[in-house]
Amino acid sequence: MQTMQTFKLVKKEIPAWTAGTIDTPAGTVFRVSSDWSRADYWGMIKSRSSAFRMNYSVPPGVYAVGDPTKDSDVFVTANYKLSFDIVRRALKGMAAWVLVLDTKSINVWCAAGKGTFGTDELMNRITLSRLSEVVSHRRIILPQLGAVGVNAGNVLKETGFRVSFGPVEAGDIPAYVDAGYKKTKEMSLIRFSMLDRMVLTPMEINPVMKKYPWFAGGVLLLFGLAPTGILFKQAWQSGMPFLALGLAAVFAGAFVTPVLLPFIPFRSFAIKGWITGLLATFLTLQAMGGVPGQSVFLLAAAYLLFPALSSYIALQFTGATTYTGMSGVNKELKSGIPIYIISTAISLVLVILFKIREWGLL
Repeated sequence: MQTMQTFKLVKKEIPAWTAGTIDTPAGTVFRVSSDWSRADYWGMIKSRSSAFRMNYSVPPGVYAVGDPTKDSDVFVTANYKLSFDIVRRALKGMAAWVLVLDTKSINVWCAAGKGTFGTDELMNRITLSRLSEVVSHRRIILPQLGAVGVNAGNVLKETGFRVSFGPVEAGDIPAYVDAGYKKTKEMSLIRFSMLDRMVLTPMEINPVMKKYPWFAGGVLLLFGLAPTGILFKQAWQSGMPFLALGLAAVFAGAFVTPVLLPFIPFRSFAIKGWITGLLATFLTLQAMGGVPGQSVFLLAAAYLLFPALSSYIALQFTGATTYTGMSGVNKELKSGIPIYIISTAISLVLVILFKIREWGLL
Protein backbone atom coordinates (compact mmCIF):
# COMPACT_ATOMS: atom_id res chain seq x y z
CA MET A 1 0.00 0.00 0.00
CA GLN A 2 1.18 3.52 -0.76
CA THR A 3 0.89 4.74 2.83
CA MET A 4 3.17 1.96 4.05
CA GLN A 5 5.66 2.73 1.28
CA THR A 6 5.69 6.38 2.30
CA PHE A 7 6.15 5.51 5.99
CA LYS A 8 9.17 3.37 5.14
CA LEU A 9 10.66 6.25 3.18
CA VAL A 10 10.29 8.47 6.24
CA LYS A 11 12.16 5.90 8.33
CA LYS A 12 15.02 5.46 5.87
CA GLU A 13 15.50 8.81 4.18
CA ILE A 14 13.76 12.18 4.19
CA PRO A 15 13.93 13.89 0.78
CA ALA A 16 15.12 17.50 0.80
CA TRP A 17 11.90 18.68 -0.79
CA THR A 18 9.81 17.59 2.21
CA ALA A 19 8.92 19.55 5.33
CA GLY A 20 8.12 16.79 7.79
CA THR A 21 5.15 14.45 7.82
CA ILE A 22 1.45 14.58 8.54
CA ASP A 23 -0.76 11.85 9.96
CA THR A 24 -3.97 10.95 8.14
CA PRO A 25 -6.58 8.22 8.65
CA ALA A 26 -4.89 6.45 5.73
CA GLY A 27 -1.42 6.63 7.32
CA THR A 28 1.57 8.94 7.51
CA VAL A 29 2.42 10.97 4.40
CA PHE A 30 5.04 13.55 3.54
CA ARG A 31 4.34 17.25 3.88
CA VAL A 32 6.21 18.85 0.97
CA SER A 33 7.88 22.24 0.82
CA SER A 34 6.68 24.78 -1.72
CA ASP A 35 10.17 26.28 -1.95
CA TRP A 36 12.75 24.95 -4.37
CA SER A 37 16.22 24.10 -3.15
CA ARG A 38 19.43 24.41 -5.12
CA ALA A 39 19.16 20.68 -5.84
CA ASP A 40 15.68 21.18 -7.31
CA TYR A 41 16.95 23.84 -9.71
CA TRP A 42 19.89 21.66 -10.70
CA GLY A 43 17.54 18.73 -11.21
CA MET A 44 15.41 20.90 -13.51
CA ILE A 45 18.45 21.77 -15.62
CA LYS A 46 19.58 18.15 -15.88
CA SER A 47 16.09 16.88 -16.66
CA ARG A 48 15.77 19.35 -19.52
CA SER A 49 19.13 18.59 -21.05
CA SER A 50 19.72 14.85 -20.75
CA ALA A 51 18.24 11.39 -20.28
CA PHE A 52 18.36 12.10 -16.53
CA ARG A 53 14.68 12.99 -16.84
CA MET A 54 13.77 9.33 -17.37
CA ASN A 55 14.73 8.61 -13.75
CA TYR A 56 13.72 11.96 -12.28
CA SER A 57 10.66 10.96 -10.32
CA VAL A 58 8.93 10.89 -6.94
CA PRO A 59 7.04 7.94 -5.45
CA PRO A 60 3.35 8.01 -6.45
CA GLY A 61 0.77 8.58 -3.74
CA VAL A 62 -0.63 11.37 -1.56
CA TYR A 63 1.40 14.37 -0.36
CA ALA A 64 0.42 17.33 1.80
CA VAL A 65 1.12 21.01 1.15
CA GLY A 66 0.76 23.31 4.15
CA ASP A 67 -1.70 22.06 6.75
CA PRO A 68 -4.51 20.46 4.75
CA THR A 69 -7.68 19.13 6.35
CA LYS A 70 -10.34 16.67 5.20
CA ASP A 71 -11.98 19.54 3.32
CA SER A 72 -8.86 20.64 1.43
CA ASP A 73 -8.58 20.35 -2.35
CA VAL A 74 -6.84 17.45 -4.06
CA PHE A 75 -4.65 18.29 -7.06
CA VAL A 76 -3.45 15.50 -9.33
CA THR A 77 -0.11 15.48 -11.15
CA ALA A 78 2.51 13.16 -12.66
CA ASN A 79 5.40 11.59 -10.80
CA TYR A 80 7.90 13.26 -13.14
CA LYS A 81 9.62 15.32 -10.47
CA LEU A 82 9.74 18.54 -12.47
CA SER A 83 5.95 18.40 -12.93
CA PHE A 84 5.57 17.65 -9.22
CA ASP A 85 7.93 20.49 -8.30
CA ILE A 86 6.05 23.01 -10.43
CA VAL A 87 2.75 22.05 -8.77
CA ARG A 88 4.08 22.22 -5.19
CA ARG A 89 5.65 25.60 -5.89
CA ALA A 90 2.36 26.89 -7.34
CA LEU A 91 0.56 25.83 -4.13
CA LYS A 92 2.73 27.99 -1.88
CA GLY A 93 0.65 29.55 0.88
CA MET A 94 -2.21 27.11 0.31
CA ALA A 95 -3.33 24.02 2.19
CA ALA A 96 -3.92 21.16 -0.22
CA TRP A 97 -3.34 17.51 -1.03
CA VAL A 98 -1.37 16.39 -4.06
CA LEU A 99 -2.15 13.00 -5.59
CA VAL A 100 0.79 11.81 -7.68
CA LEU A 101 0.14 9.22 -10.39
CA ASP A 102 2.71 6.70 -11.56
CA THR A 103 3.44 8.04 -15.04
CA LYS A 104 6.85 6.34 -15.33
CA SER A 105 8.66 9.66 -14.91
CA ILE A 106 6.82 11.25 -17.84
CA ASN A 107 5.19 14.68 -17.71
CA VAL A 108 1.41 15.11 -17.73
CA TRP A 109 0.99 16.05 -21.40
CA CYS A 110 3.11 13.20 -22.77
CA ALA A 111 1.86 10.69 -20.19
CA ALA A 112 -1.77 11.48 -21.09
CA GLY A 113 -0.97 10.72 -24.72
CA LYS A 114 0.82 7.50 -23.79
CA GLY A 115 -1.93 6.42 -21.38
CA THR A 116 0.11 6.42 -18.15
CA PHE A 117 -1.68 9.55 -16.96
CA GLY A 118 -4.98 7.86 -17.57
CA THR A 119 -8.26 6.60 -16.20
CA ASP A 120 -6.99 3.27 -14.90
CA GLU A 121 -3.95 4.70 -13.12
CA LEU A 122 -6.03 7.47 -11.57
CA MET A 123 -8.62 5.03 -10.23
CA ASN A 124 -5.90 2.68 -9.03
CA ARG A 125 -4.04 5.46 -7.22
CA ILE A 126 -7.23 6.73 -5.54
CA THR A 127 -7.76 3.23 -4.19
CA LEU A 128 -4.17 2.47 -3.17
CA SER A 129 -3.72 5.80 -1.39
CA ARG A 130 -7.09 5.42 0.36
CA LEU A 131 -7.97 8.94 -0.70
CA SER A 132 -11.56 8.54 0.47
CA GLU A 133 -10.19 8.33 4.03
CA VAL A 134 -7.90 11.34 3.61
CA VAL A 135 -10.63 13.76 2.47
CA SER A 136 -14.32 14.00 3.30
CA HIS A 137 -15.36 15.40 -0.09
CA ARG A 138 -15.32 13.55 -3.40
CA ARG A 139 -13.71 15.92 -5.87
CA ILE A 140 -10.26 15.99 -7.47
CA ILE A 141 -8.66 18.56 -9.75
CA LEU A 142 -6.57 17.45 -12.72
CA PRO A 143 -4.44 19.58 -15.06
CA GLN A 144 -6.22 20.41 -18.30
CA LEU A 145 -3.42 18.85 -20.34
CA GLY A 146 -4.27 15.50 -18.76
CA ALA A 147 -7.85 15.53 -20.04
CA VAL A 148 -7.04 13.53 -23.17
CA GLY A 149 -6.10 10.52 -21.04
CA VAL A 150 -8.86 10.52 -18.43
CA ASN A 151 -12.51 9.50 -18.71
CA ALA A 152 -14.11 11.54 -15.93
CA GLY A 153 -17.36 9.59 -16.11
CA ASN A 154 -15.65 6.26 -15.48
CA VAL A 155 -13.68 7.68 -12.58
CA LEU A 156 -16.86 8.97 -10.94
CA LYS A 157 -18.66 5.67 -11.50
CA GLU A 158 -15.85 3.49 -10.11
CA THR A 159 -14.47 5.64 -7.29
CA GLY A 160 -17.13 8.21 -6.46
CA PHE A 161 -14.70 11.07 -7.11
CA ARG A 162 -15.79 13.84 -9.45
CA VAL A 163 -13.07 15.03 -11.79
CA SER A 164 -12.58 18.72 -12.58
CA PHE A 165 -9.97 19.94 -15.05
CA GLY A 166 -8.08 22.94 -13.78
CA PRO A 167 -5.94 25.46 -15.65
CA VAL A 168 -3.24 24.59 -18.18
CA GLU A 169 -0.51 26.26 -16.15
CA ALA A 170 0.05 25.22 -12.53
CA GLY A 171 0.90 28.84 -11.75
CA ASP A 172 -2.76 29.74 -12.34
CA ILE A 173 -4.05 27.38 -9.63
CA PRO A 174 -4.33 30.03 -6.86
CA ALA A 175 -6.31 32.37 -9.13
CA TYR A 176 -8.46 29.45 -10.28
CA VAL A 177 -9.32 28.54 -6.69
CA ASP A 178 -9.95 32.17 -5.72
CA ALA A 179 -12.35 32.50 -8.66
CA GLY A 180 -14.50 29.70 -7.29
CA TYR A 181 -12.88 27.00 -9.40
CA LYS A 182 -13.71 28.78 -12.63
CA LYS A 183 -11.20 29.16 -15.45
CA THR A 184 -10.78 32.32 -17.45
CA LYS A 185 -10.10 32.07 -21.17
CA GLU A 186 -6.43 32.76 -20.50
CA MET A 187 -6.24 29.85 -18.03
CA SER A 188 -7.47 27.49 -20.72
CA LEU A 189 -5.01 28.61 -23.38
CA ILE A 190 -1.79 26.75 -23.97
CA ARG A 191 1.01 29.29 -23.87
CA PHE A 192 3.94 27.86 -25.79
CA SER A 193 6.16 30.92 -26.06
CA MET A 194 9.56 31.21 -27.69
CA LEU A 195 11.18 30.83 -24.27
CA ASP A 196 9.10 27.71 -23.57
CA ARG A 197 10.26 26.19 -26.84
CA MET A 198 13.86 27.24 -26.31
CA VAL A 199 14.20 25.50 -22.95
CA LEU A 200 13.13 22.24 -24.61
CA THR A 201 15.79 22.33 -27.33
CA PRO A 202 18.63 20.80 -25.25
CA MET A 203 16.63 17.56 -25.14
CA GLU A 204 16.47 17.64 -28.94
CA ILE A 205 20.14 18.52 -29.44
CA ASN A 206 21.64 16.13 -26.88
CA PRO A 207 20.56 12.75 -28.37
CA VAL A 208 21.50 13.85 -31.89
CA MET A 209 24.95 15.04 -30.84
CA LYS A 210 25.61 11.68 -29.20
CA LYS A 211 25.33 10.16 -32.67
CA TYR A 212 27.37 12.89 -34.38
CA PRO A 213 30.78 11.20 -33.76
CA TRP A 214 29.55 8.20 -35.78
CA PHE A 215 28.56 10.52 -38.61
CA ALA A 216 31.90 12.36 -38.39
CA GLY A 217 33.82 9.09 -38.44
CA GLY A 218 31.94 7.91 -41.52
CA VAL A 219 32.55 11.19 -43.34
CA LEU A 220 36.29 11.21 -42.57
CA LEU A 221 36.64 7.58 -43.57
CA LEU A 222 34.80 8.08 -46.84
CA PHE A 223 36.68 11.22 -47.85
CA GLY A 224 40.02 9.83 -46.74
CA LEU A 225 39.78 6.67 -48.81
CA ALA A 226 42.34 6.38 -51.57
CA PRO A 227 43.67 3.49 -53.69
CA THR A 228 46.78 3.52 -51.49
CA GLY A 229 44.85 3.50 -48.19
CA ILE A 230 43.39 6.17 -45.93
CA LEU A 231 44.91 9.64 -46.28
CA PHE A 232 44.25 11.53 -43.06
CA LYS A 233 45.12 14.99 -44.42
CA GLN A 234 42.80 14.49 -47.36
CA ALA A 235 40.09 13.14 -45.09
CA TRP A 236 40.21 16.25 -42.95
CA GLN A 237 40.45 18.79 -45.77
CA SER A 238 37.79 17.22 -47.99
CA GLY A 239 35.49 16.14 -45.15
CA MET A 240 35.49 19.43 -43.25
CA PRO A 241 32.61 21.03 -45.23
CA PHE A 242 30.43 17.96 -44.62
CA LEU A 243 31.29 17.93 -40.92
CA ALA A 244 30.24 21.58 -40.70
CA LEU A 245 27.10 20.87 -42.70
CA GLY A 246 26.20 18.10 -40.25
CA LEU A 247 26.45 20.49 -37.31
CA ALA A 248 24.45 23.11 -39.23
CA ALA A 249 21.69 20.56 -39.88
CA VAL A 250 21.51 19.69 -36.18
CA PHE A 251 21.37 23.38 -35.27
CA ALA A 252 18.67 24.06 -37.87
CA GLY A 253 16.49 21.09 -36.99
CA ALA A 254 16.90 20.91 -33.22
CA PHE A 255 17.18 24.60 -32.34
CA VAL A 256 16.17 27.04 -35.08
CA THR A 257 13.01 25.18 -36.11
CA PRO A 258 11.60 24.82 -32.55
CA VAL A 259 12.45 28.39 -31.58
CA LEU A 260 11.00 29.94 -34.74
CA LEU A 261 8.21 27.36 -35.09
CA PRO A 262 5.23 29.75 -35.58
CA PHE A 263 7.14 31.94 -38.03
CA ILE A 264 8.30 29.27 -40.47
CA PRO A 265 5.82 28.65 -43.32
CA PHE A 266 3.65 25.51 -43.49
CA ARG A 267 2.11 23.45 -40.72
CA SER A 268 4.20 20.34 -41.29
CA PHE A 269 7.19 20.01 -38.93
CA ALA A 270 9.02 18.06 -41.63
CA ILE A 271 8.66 20.88 -44.14
CA LYS A 272 9.58 23.52 -41.54
CA GLY A 273 12.75 21.58 -40.75
CA TRP A 274 13.55 21.13 -44.44
CA ILE A 275 13.27 24.89 -45.03
CA THR A 276 15.60 25.78 -42.15
CA GLY A 277 17.94 22.97 -43.20
CA LEU A 278 18.07 24.25 -46.77
CA LEU A 279 18.90 27.74 -45.54
CA ALA A 280 21.52 26.40 -43.12
CA THR A 281 23.11 24.33 -45.90
CA PHE A 282 23.31 27.35 -48.20
CA LEU A 283 24.82 29.62 -45.52
CA THR A 284 27.32 26.98 -44.39
CA LEU A 285 28.50 26.30 -47.93
CA GLN A 286 28.95 30.03 -48.46
CA ALA A 287 30.98 30.31 -45.26
CA MET A 288 33.10 27.22 -46.10
CA GLY A 289 33.75 28.34 -49.67
CA GLY A 290 31.77 25.51 -51.21
CA VAL A 291 32.62 21.81 -51.50
CA PRO A 292 35.97 20.22 -52.47
CA GLY A 293 36.75 20.95 -56.10
CA GLN A 294 33.32 22.59 -56.39
CA SER A 295 32.13 19.14 -57.41
CA VAL A 296 28.60 18.98 -58.75
CA PHE A 297 28.30 15.52 -57.19
CA LEU A 298 29.16 16.79 -53.71
CA LEU A 299 27.04 19.91 -54.09
CA ALA A 300 24.01 17.83 -55.05
CA ALA A 301 24.71 15.41 -52.19
CA ALA A 302 24.88 18.28 -49.69
CA TYR A 303 21.58 19.81 -50.79
CA LEU A 304 19.88 16.41 -50.73
CA LEU A 305 21.22 15.08 -47.43
CA PHE A 306 21.41 17.95 -44.96
CA PRO A 307 18.00 19.61 -45.44
CA ALA A 308 16.52 16.09 -45.13
CA LEU A 309 18.52 15.52 -41.92
CA SER A 310 17.30 18.83 -40.50
CA SER A 311 13.75 17.89 -41.47
CA TYR A 312 13.99 14.54 -39.68
CA ILE A 313 15.40 16.14 -36.52
CA ALA A 314 12.70 18.84 -36.52
CA LEU A 315 10.03 16.18 -36.82
CA GLN A 316 11.14 14.71 -33.48
CA PHE A 317 10.06 17.95 -31.76
CA THR A 318 6.40 17.07 -32.32
CA GLY A 319 6.48 15.01 -29.12
CA ALA A 320 7.29 18.11 -27.10
CA THR A 321 4.56 20.35 -28.49
CA THR A 322 0.81 20.75 -28.55
CA TYR A 323 0.91 21.94 -32.16
CA THR A 324 0.00 18.58 -33.61
CA GLY A 325 -1.60 15.29 -32.61
CA MET A 326 -0.54 11.68 -33.02
CA SER A 327 -2.41 11.35 -36.31
CA GLY A 328 -0.46 14.28 -37.74
CA VAL A 329 2.84 12.87 -36.52
CA ASN A 330 2.13 9.43 -37.95
CA LYS A 331 1.12 10.93 -41.27
CA GLU A 332 4.34 12.96 -41.48
CA LEU A 333 6.46 9.97 -40.55
CA LYS A 334 4.72 7.73 -43.07
CA SER A 335 5.43 10.13 -45.92
CA GLY A 336 8.75 11.48 -44.62
CA ILE A 337 10.73 8.31 -43.79
CA PRO A 338 10.86 7.03 -47.41
CA ILE A 339 12.02 10.47 -48.58
CA TYR A 340 14.74 10.57 -45.90
CA ILE A 341 15.97 7.09 -46.87
CA ILE A 342 15.99 7.88 -50.60
CA SER A 343 17.76 11.23 -50.05
CA THR A 344 20.44 9.56 -47.92
CA ALA A 345 20.95 6.76 -50.40
CA ILE A 346 21.28 9.10 -53.39
CA SER A 347 23.65 11.35 -51.44
CA LEU A 348 25.87 8.38 -50.61
CA VAL A 349 25.93 7.31 -54.27
CA LEU A 350 26.89 10.84 -55.33
CA VAL A 351 29.76 10.95 -52.83
CA ILE A 352 30.98 7.55 -54.06
CA LEU A 353 30.84 8.82 -57.65
CA PHE A 354 32.91 11.82 -56.56
CA LYS A 355 35.53 9.50 -55.05
CA ILE A 356 35.61 7.28 -58.13
CA ARG A 357 36.11 10.34 -60.31
CA GLU A 358 38.77 11.64 -57.92
CA TRP A 359 40.65 8.34 -58.36
CA GLY A 360 40.50 8.79 -62.14
CA LEU A 361 38.19 5.85 -62.68
CA LEU A 362 35.32 7.90 -64.08
